[in-house]
Amino acid sequence: MEHKVYPVILSGGSGTRLWPLSRKHYPKQLLKLTSSYTMLQETALRLTGFEKPIAVCNDTHRFMVAEQLQEIGQNPTAIILEPVARNTAPAIALAAFAALEQNADATLVVLPADHVIEDVNAFQNAVLSVLDVAQNDSLVTFGVVPSKPETGYGYIQASDDSGTISSIAQFVEKPDLITAEHYVNSGKFYWNSGMFVFKAQAYLNELSNNNPDIYKHTKMAWDNSTRDLDFIRVDKEAFSQSPDDSIDYAVMENTRKGMVLPINVGWSDVGSFSALWEVLDKDESGNVSLGDVKHIDSNNCLVQSENQFVATIGVQDLIVIGTKDSILVAHKDEVQKVKEVVNHLKNTGRTEHLLHREVYRPWGSYDSIESGKRYQVKRIVVKPGASLSLQMHHHRAEHWIVVSGTALVEVDAKETLLTENESVYIPLGATHRLTNPGKIQLELIEVQSGSYLGEDDIVRFEDVFGRC
Repeated sequence: MEHKVYPVILSGGSGTRLWPLSRKHYPKQLLKLTSSYTMLQETALRLTGFEKPIAVCNDTHRFMVAEQLQEIGQNPTAIILEPVARNTAPAIALAAFAALEQNADATLVVLPADHVIEDVNAFQNAVLSVLDVAQNDSLVTFGVVPSKPETGYGYIQASDDSGTISSIAQFVEKPDLITAEHYVNSGKFYWNSGMFVFKAQAYLNELSNNNPDIYKHTKMAWDNSTRDLDFIRVDKEAFSQSPDDSIDYAVMENTRKGMVLPINVGWSDVGSFSALWEVLDKDESGNVSLGDVKHIDSNNCLVQSENQFVATIGVQDLIVIGTKDSILVAHKDEVQKVKEVVNHLKNTGRTEHLLHREVYRPWGSYDSIESGKRYQVKRIVVKPGASLSLQMHHHRAEHWIVVSGTALVEVDAKETLLTENESVYIPLGATHRLTNPGKIQLELIEVQSGSYLGEDDIVRFEDVFGRC
């Protein structure tokens, strides 16, 4: 029997345990952590034989999600924007509504965007093996065969120890070590992967039966959604009223239709730097080196450097992560406390938990390479054919110097074409726009001067990306 199968990619997380690599506005699923593809791209590529994916993400990440999927030829069926975070049960409901608009008998394969699966063929075979089971309105989840008594994961207890698909006896929270050892020895407990296969309508029926408030408000939010470029914006007021709940709590722990299939596919949720160290290739001393790194008499370390040389001498079990604006040094056994650093940054009004120094925009990127009192210097890269918004600033003037490529600059309705080593001055209050009319990237240096240099000092008059 042929099935209409829609991969659903949940990309709403912020990945705070992988700070400083992962930031709120550039989280781990958008990073290249384990290969030349981002985690989002790896997720999409696991199920390329089915329908085009449905992605659910927040508004901040929408252009990056769209661009990353397009880069691998996965133009999605839909990109649904969550106006507020409401956990996985409401997010999956939105995806189910989207799939049903495509096919009344649609089947969903729900995948978090930030997991690692090393044996992709085995995972694909596992998905194919449960499609017929899902046609009976069963809600199937994948339980990962535990390789050790892990205390950082929740567990699923199967009704038997056959090692094949069976009904679910219970879901259990993250255990202590003694309990985890009991779970592993029993042969009936599996790590909760957060991945599911079920018919879209079957999920919505169970959601309506077990948590009618989520169903009602997500249905209302979907019915009042609007299209914005390639994105679907659901109604914010209705969606905000939905309870904030996971699919486990809202549906799977209450339904009688839950099934679990044990899988052994090299799965990890890469929820910490110690987990990332486990899945990456290591040298003969157990070290992972990413960037310009040298180890001397060091063992079992993970060191990543973005823009500087890092050397370790005589250390072991260390995590050293260097970005352009932050450095983290931690013992592998203490990496769960990274969240405390993120909370400190939030509570003290700092911004290092929100953005990297280099910030990506739909038109390209900018890197704030130097700043001081009343001045800031940025390196700006604009993609071929892309254009920034028509804008003005109340508190700053700007000077642009072209490093490479060609810039079409509009200042107070007058257009000028600039090439390498040419420059232009943008007075305070002038209406201006920057466009790359060429076939190669445009790179320029921007020098800002003025009494206030914040990113919120932008008045947009026109913007092809719909920003205001």
